[in-house]
Amino acid sequence: MTTKAIKTGPFDLVKKIFIKVGVLPFFLVAALLIFAALSPKFLTGQNLVNVARQSVYLVLVSMGQMLVLISGGFDLSVGTAIALTSVVSALGMVWFSSIFPDALWIAIMLGAFMGFGAAIVVGLVNGVGVAYFEVSPFIMTLGVSSAGAGLALFLTGGVPVSNLPFAFGDTFGFGRLWGIPVPVIFALICIVFMWVFMTRTRLGTQVYAVGGNIKAAHLSAINTKRTLMWAYVICALIASLTGLLLTARVESGEANLGSSIALESIAACVIAGVSLRGGIGRVENVVLGAFFIVLVQNGMNLAQVSSYMQMVLLGALLILAVIFDQMRYRMILSGS
Repeated sequence: MTTKAIKTGPFDLVKKIFIKVGVLPFFLVAALLIFAALSPKFLTGQNLVNVARQSVYLVLVSMGQMLVLISGGFDLSVGTAIALTSVVSALGMVWFSSIFPDALWIAIMLGAFMGFGAAIVVGLVNGVGVAYFEVSPFIMTLGVSSAGAGLALFLTGGVPVSNLPFAFGDTFGFGRLWGIPVPVIFALICIVFMWVFMTRTRLGTQVYAVGGNIKAAHLSAINTKRTLMWAYVICALIASLTGLLLTARVESGEANLGSSIALESIAACVIAGVSLRGGIGRVENVVLGAFFIVLVQNGMNLAQVSSYMQMVLLGALLILAVIFDQMRYRMILSGS
């Protein structure tokens, strides 16, 4: 009795890669080829190092967004969490610096904790609204985003908060440890934390379960409401860390920080294979997806694409990613 070997063609291999990791590998190869042809500076080592450094902030926010997406929702208020953290922490640092002029690190720490506290409030409001009052994540996070942005502008009067302690920006914005930029170190720590959280902890497993099928998760004795609430709180905390690092980078509290990062983080996650239906997503893919978005922006800058056209192209990229996500989901369901 003989068995016939099943031949696997190039199309079948592409299909398997697409089902497993989504469109990211194909988009990444296309971007490298296109921008390398448009600019000889694109694939230089110095430029790629700059892209890696610039992608830190989007990587952080995208990991928080991934957590919420896997739970079956999404968060449009991550930019507001960044802005509120920036404004509140900056105001706190300036105020505490006047009280502790000889202990500036105490002022920095207290201001940072105030910023984290503001973000926790944002995450709790989102989580309670979505989990306990069953408000649509779109409406809930959009409303919180609008209210938080207004509050940040009210606190500052639309004027950046300046005169922050020099040590804050010098250390967390431009400092290096063992030759590695401090923001990159924070990003690496956060990546490891999120990977362990999503793959090795009970709450991480519960987030996947809730996003995959919330009714089945409830019948499995999972506290679905608490799980959803924690997803939004952790997302806001990661956005808050991003806000602190960005505040240190610009050396002032800005009410308009992170204005476009919600769209970019969702795009990074969807391109990285995180399903908009929930239950599917991997940390390492999301990190690469965020890197890809910054790489595309960098390539367009080198190719001298106007900022307005960049917005058009990034929006089109998001639409394409969503379309491919729909196709991938149907393939998974059909067992192709």
